[in-house]
Amino acid sequence: MAVIRYLQGPVLRKTETSVVVRVNGLGLEVTCPTSTLSALPSQGEVTLHTHLIVREDELSLYGFADEPSLELFEVLLGVSGVGPKVALSLLSSQPPGLLARALTEGDLRLLTSAPGVGKKLAERIALELRGRVPAHLMDQGGALVHSAATEEAELALITLGFREGPVRSVVAEVARKHPEAGTQELIKLALKALR
Repeated sequence: MAVIRYLQGPVLRKTETSVVVRVNGLGLEVTCPTSTLSALPSQGEVTLHTHLIVREDELSLYGFADEPSLELFEVLLGVSGVGPKVALSLLSSQPPGLLARALTEGDLRLLTSAPGVGKKLAERIALELRGRVPAHLMDQGGALVHSAATEEAELALITLGFREGPVRSVVAEVARKHPEAGTQELIKLALKALR
């Protein structure tokens, strides 16, 4: 496994899962979490923090908008049973600070909200990463707030048709910013963020 820390160049093409960037005349396909892809322009110059995985039969390049996301990706790859797809799924479902805090606190609800992460895998990830997530990654978000109000707000939003992963992420962020908010206010604030 090798690491290329930095990649810069113009975007040639952008898909749902990757972006092709021209570097020194060569087009490199970089697989990214959805949070990174949504922040990238369709054309123009981009800068990505990257991780190259070298295997016998392929080279895979993964890119991230910021250094904390790259660091979390590398920490997640250290867990047995977690490959690049699962790590990207986790990074796509939560902001880096919130994911780091969920990993540290063993928040299985937030971890299982990522596609492809079941309860057993979430438990293994939480167990293996307990105490191994760098503290500076958690400084990006406050403590997770779980209460009856957050659970009711999550359930109401999921019932309205919103996807579970984004709902849990948004409600957790809103509850962190407004710890005194009740169920109705959490729903209102989360709806604004989800639309």
